[in-house]
Amino acid sequence: MATLPAPDSAERATGRAFRLSPLAAVGAAVALAAVALLSATTGAAALPFGDVLASLVDRLPLVHVDTPLSSRQEGILFQIRLPRLVLGMLVGGSLAMAGAAYQGVFRNPLADPYLLGVSAGAGFGAVLALGFGLDVGWGPFDALPAAAFLGALVAVSASAAIARGAWRSPATLLLGGIAMAAFFSAAQTYAIGQLPETRTREVLSWLFGQLSTSGWRQVWILGPYVVVCGGILLLHRRHLDVLRVGDDEARSLGLNPRRARLAVIVSASLLTAAAVSVSGLIAFVGLVVPHVVRLLVSHSYRVIVPLSALGGAAFLALVDTGARTLTAPAELPVGVITAFVGAPFFALVLWRSARKAGT
Repeated sequence: MATLPAPDSAERATGRAFRLSPLAAVGAAVALAAVALLSATTGAAALPFGDVLASLVDRLPLVHVDTPLSSRQEGILFQIRLPRLVLGMLVGGSLAMAGAAYQGVFRNPLADPYLLGVSAGAGFGAVLALGFGLDVGWGPFDALPAAAFLGALVAVSASAAIARGAWRSPATLLLGGIAMAAFFSAAQTYAIGQLPETRTREVLSWLFGQLSTSGWRQVWILGPYVVVCGGILLLHRRHLDVLRVGDDEARSLGLNPRRARLAVIVSASLLTAAAVSVSGLIAFVGLVVPHVVRLLVSHSYRVIVPLSALGGAAFLALVDTGARTLTAPAELPVGVITAFVGAPFFALVLWRSARKAGT
């Protein structure tokens, strides 16, 4: 069976860090900052790098810097590009952290919010909320993430139940996720068919995955979920390493596997649901980013979870920059680009898992 290696054996075999090194953290943060600056300055109205930096610094408390940006350019930067950039980073970081958490808790390298059917379940809940006008509320108490969470939790629970006792088998868990994704996709189609025509176009556009914003509202909806659920996943990243060696060993080390697994699954599902509720269905971020971190840096979830958050944020911000510039003035759905990147990557991971299973 193809499984993720135990942390001690993996680290000895590869020589990679078991703890998050300052160099890796700084490198990821620098990459994220570079992508953010690229995104903020690129578009139909190009903004100079230096002027954007000066304007951003001028917004810091107790700091005043003369900025050459006009009032129109500042409006583009702070009311259009920055809300979309921040939303993209939050969505990307959320999906990547959730993917890393699912891979750890299910001890399965193919676990991912999209492949487990979690995104489809969240999408179904969000479609119902959007279609019937339930996307109302205040900030994080908007009904949209709540509806998405219920769908996500049903999907991940059903996928896990199908693969119960065989979580170490990528094929079994993957088939369960495919079944849930197909079921909820069909439910989405049926629900959309019952919507008024005026709402259908809006819902279909949302399903393709997009990061268009109306100011900072979507950021305010998603932000608290990222802080709370992301914080819980970061606190449990050591537990994910312990769970990889088996429940009996985990109990001998003083960990309650059932409680830890429940906390991780609920947090990852709520985080996925909140991200899906503001961005639509964006595939494969939770598969690609944790695997890249695992291949380049470490097999330990003490490292994978925080670096996946930074890497996912940078990855989706970069993808969104391409989505709004590659075919300008038209705009590509972000979910289309991530699928183009993620599908071949998924095929490669599946092929490698099959080879390991056969050896």
